[in-house]
Amino acid sequence: MHEMANDPLSAFRAINVDATLNLARQAAAAGVKRFIFLSSIKVNGEFTPMGRPFTEDAVPAPVDPYGQSKLEAERALHQLAGESGLEVVIIRPPLVYGSGVGANFASLMGALYRRRPLPFALVDNRRSLVARDNLVDFIRLCLNHPKAANQVFLVSDGEDLSTAALCRRLSAALGVQPRLLPVPVVALRALALLTGKQAQMQRLLGSLQVDIGKARRLLDWRPPISVDQALDSVARWYRESGR
Repeated sequence: MHEMANDPLSAFRAINVDATLNLARQAAAAGVKRFIFLSSIKVNGEFTPMGRPFTEDAVPAPVDPYGQSKLEAERALHQLAGESGLEVVIIRPPLVYGSGVGANFASLMGALYRRRPLPFALVDNRRSLVARDNLVDFIRLCLNHPKAANQVFLVSDGEDLSTAALCRRLSAALGVQPRLLPVPVVALRALALLTGKQAQMQRLLGSLQVDIGKARRLLDWRPPISVDQALDSVARWYRESGR
């Protein structure tokens, strides 16, 4: 979120495009049958209108260097697949959480665990997340499923939460009562504008939903872990880690 490189796109391309394509070419030369690439929902964009989730057919619209580099990698892998016969599976997850999670999710857990007041009681957005165990299960399925070859999939827990709902359910998993303040969303957006924090606030106030219907229909996949089970697991790790 805090890119320090002078040329972020070149820095991301070096890893997400060049290194990925180099590995895929070596895999194809070694006779590897299938290559699974963990891309990002950022390929599709940063937000969705409420109730209108991203699908695999949506026109890609990355808005930052990271998302752009992931899209370029996807396109390069599709081209390699056509040239070499290597089967490529593209998976675009949203935010991934589980034990060891860091960044914004860990910060939110810390604020809730310490019962800090948070101004999200009135936020009625929808965000798709994916528990690490659910993502791993989907990757495992894609390793050998014949219908996964040369496909793009979106993946999530199958239940989208508002920021307020996430705070309440994560607090329950942590064994604390959340302190959510009923601050109007328009006031939060105004504050973000004044402080230059629009992008950060958008992740808390805006919606980003993905439709996993293709994974359900084509691969008969269902997330094996519920949201509450996954939140209980990450909360248990957080408490035991003594953070």
